[in-house]
Amino acid sequence: MARRAIVAGQFYEESFDVLNKQIEACFKHKLGPGELPGKRADSQIKGAVVPHAGYMASGPCAAWAYKSIAESPFADAYIILGNTHSGSESCLSLEDWETPLGIVQVDKVLAEKIMENTGLNVNEIAHSIEHSIEVQLPFLQYTCKDNLKKLRIVPIIVAHGESYRELGAAIKKTIEESGKNVVIIASSDFTHYGMNYGYVPFTENIPENLTKLDKGAIAWIEKRNSYRFIDYVAEKKATVCGMYAIAVIIDAVKAEKAKLLQYFNSGDVTGDYSSAVGYAAITFK
Repeated sequence: MARRAIVAGQFYEESFDVLNKQIEACFKHKLGPGELPGKRADSQIKGAVVPHAGYMASGPCAAWAYKSIAESPFADAYIILGNTHSGSESCLSLEDWETPLGIVQVDKVLAEKIMENTGLNVNEIAHSIEHSIEVQLPFLQYTCKDNLKKLRIVPIIVAHGESYRELGAAIKKTIEESGKNVVIIASSDFTHYGMNYGYVPFTENIPENLTKLDKGAIAWIEKRNSYRFIDYVAEKKATVCGMYAIAVIIDAVKAEKAKLLQYFNSGDVTGDYSSAVGYAAITFK
């Protein structure tokens, strides 16, 4: 049994052909990288932070991260760290996942080893109603279309307040013990601004202040400092929905370098800054 797509037709197109064209349009968008991914090279990224809003808003930003993933060696598995919009506990899914582009299989051996080393449990109900991991899959399928039959994922919801250092260290240990080439994707949007989100720390110069607020958080990600990142978000009371997923990836990949590829917010797309969400594509090497 596969976990069915719940936001196809809402966050992204539900037809195979139209979705494929939508993803390609994200790569070619003026806020995207401007071109489709090239050939795979030897340079390997360890992970990426990627937004998970509707493709019409955040898709061009996500395309920057997926272009880097597409141009890196194909991984044995892709661990996707989502957040929870329903308030569930941290948990895994062992079901395969279905999107309009087909079925994505879970690496059950790696997933079970992560469960063993982290103490996390399986909760398919929580995953069945959470979109933050699902939204990553069509992009991942597109960028791995040269190896679709071999594509494997490990879907993990990271709850708010999770012990991110311990979880990150346990995931890192599991990857090392597995001997596999693994790429981690942290699914997160940045600040949600406006009355709709109950967060209005400023009312003037909204585009500039929103960018400044998010760039302050991104600076700590680029410094690979999970503690200061969480501390900054808490201090500013910023509405970064996947903040703990981001903290986990920082400690799980232990990268030598983190690089911001693109940042903008939904107001830059729609022209409406009264209710705007920040998006960032960041890679770890």
